[in-house]
Amino acid sequence: MVSMILILTAGILWGCMGLFVRPFNDKGLNSWDIVFLRAVLTTVFMAVVLLIKDKRLFKIRLKDLWCFFGTGILSIVFFNLCYFKEITITSLSVGAILLYTAPAFVMIISAICFKERLTKPKIIALLLAFIGLIFVTGVFSNTERLTLTTLFIGLGAGLGYALYSIFSRFAIERGYDSYTISFYTFLFAAFTTVFFADGIKVASTVTSSSESIVLAVIFVLVSTIIPYLTYTIGLKEVENGQASIIASIEPVAATLIGIVWYKEDLSVSVIIGALLVIAGIVVSNARLNTNLRSQ
Repeated sequence: MVSMILILTAGILWGCMGLFVRPFNDKGLNSWDIVFLRAVLTTVFMAVVLLIKDKRLFKIRLKDLWCFFGTGILSIVFFNLCYFKEITITSLSVGAILLYTAPAFVMIISAICFKERLTKPKIIALLLAFIGLIFVTGVFSNTERLTLTTLFIGLGAGLGYALYSIFSRFAIERGYDSYTISFYTFLFAAFTTVFFADGIKVASTVTSSSESIVLAVIFVLVSTIIPYLTYTIGLKEVENGQASIIASIEPVAATLIGIVWYKEDLSVSVIIGALLVIAGIVVSNARLNTNLRSQ
């Protein structure tokens, strides 16, 4: 139950990202600038945490670098690259739906790599959550045509999003702490995103006022450090497929924040979708509790 709550917390906090992204957009930063900001500040914060907590957490084996290449570049950078491209050629609703094919990718890859079983409860939970997301995003009312380019880029975003769970699991099985995984994930991401972002503009924007500095610090803590740590810790007790379904609360949280904070409209479709996503999480959690009792 604790692991499930940790993963649920991660999903909700990721859903809060709009509270920070919009203000930085208003200050002139584009999507890649914001990803770069997240990666660099998270790396710095985690380095300080590791220095205080235990310097031995910096230690990794060269033969395991591919795990962090996977979480940092193949996941964080690749999924952002695909997703940001996706939302420039299609609607946000279609982009979100294709992004949340991630749990299906996680289940399939985990079945191959970690021998996780594709059980009926998992499939039912996945379908409930996915249908719920369709309702939440309002894609039913979207009449635009889905091209092959849009489809493949969107699926690329979903695959990239899924790969964090996969490569994190490999790192966990090799004995790495969640703090170590988070640090090296964003270290790799920071080195890569520097090629896509305007680092000078990011630095000048963040340091332009005390308000911007505070916003950046809270942004990194709330939308990155805390959720990635809680999600990675939760993976120690929860199968990848179940974790990805539980984390699908993210777009529901984002939608509700939009309604409460930005006074966006609350429709029947959103209510139905939220309930279906929650139902999927409940089904997944019921399966999780059964597994824990049997151990």
